[in-house]
Amino acid sequence: MSFIEKIKERAKSDKKKIVLPESMDVRVFEAAAKVLHDGIADLIIIGTEEEINNNSKGFDISGATIINPFTADITEELINNLMEIRKNKGMTYDEAKKLLLNDYMYYACMLVKTGRADGIVSGACHSSANTIRPALQIIKTKPGVMLVSAFFLMVVPDCSYGCDGVFVFADAGLEQNPTPDKLAAIAASSADSFQLLVKEEPKVAMLSHSTMGSASHFDVDKVVEAVNIAKNKYPQYKIDGELQLDAAIVPEIAKSKAPNSMVAGKANVLVFPDLDAGNIGYKLVQRLAKAEAYGPICQGIASPVNDLSRGCSADDIVGVVAITAVQAQNK
Repeated sequence: MSFIEKIKERAKSDKKKIVLPESMDVRVFEAAAKVLHDGIADLIIIGTEEEINNNSKGFDISGATIINPFTADITEELINNLMEIRKNKGMTYDEAKKLLLNDYMYYACMLVKTGRADGIVSGACHSSANTIRPALQIIKTKPGVMLVSAFFLMVVPDCSYGCDGVFVFADAGLEQNPTPDKLAAIAASSADSFQLLVKEEPKVAMLSHSTMGSASHFDVDKVVEAVNIAKNKYPQYKIDGELQLDAAIVPEIAKSKAPNSMVAGKANVLVFPDLDAGNIGYKLVQRLAKAEAYGPICQGIASPVNDLSRGCSADDIVGVVAITAVQAQNK
């Protein structure tokens, strides 16, 4: 059984209710039909009758709950709740109503906030900012977490590195240029996520163009400082660096470049120094190694809210729905 099939089986064992707010995208309905057919999750799809009818042709979504914000009985309650949540920002009734009726992501977040749903998957036709901003404003960060970050769950075929080809790549979707403190927090969150989803011990490599002092540069100093912070704040995890990619995952190279590291040559969680490196890295592996790339999966939000690449397929959406459901089980 493939890794993602195992995730789907875990999702089925305790079904959660996941919101799909992008009723304007045909891929969402193709994915929804598969999720419902396979019993991976219960679904709420937000949209008008016209949007649903125009984009769901040919797909059986009869098992989904359809909510039209313009006619739903709960909309008035959600408007008042949103106004209360954002009252410190001076939000008025009319502003709350406009947000909920014109941006379905806000409506989805209110469904989660009021306990009507367990998680959200969006981003097939919206930017990451349009997915994450409402979640941070309404659902907010998980208690005790420094920041929200994002990772890709990478499944590389015919690969002996990582955990039989399974890796977490972070941050590859959200945090542009993290400080050492933030980089350390991303490492800890990513270790948590790997443990939850893969059920194996995370071994976290803080990546750089340098291995254990082989190069000198401000960018290297940032990673070295992040490693020191991470080791002090999160001693429960195996975190090491700075490591070049080959030293992080190839045992033979690790022996010569970082012989005393407990992570080098065994890493399954790769923490990139900035978003440019992370985003380029995951796309290289996805396209050249034919890897499955699920994400960006968010970590650090109080309830699971996950993004999609706008180039995603319906199968990618199904996979992220399953991952979101497993995250919701853990909450």
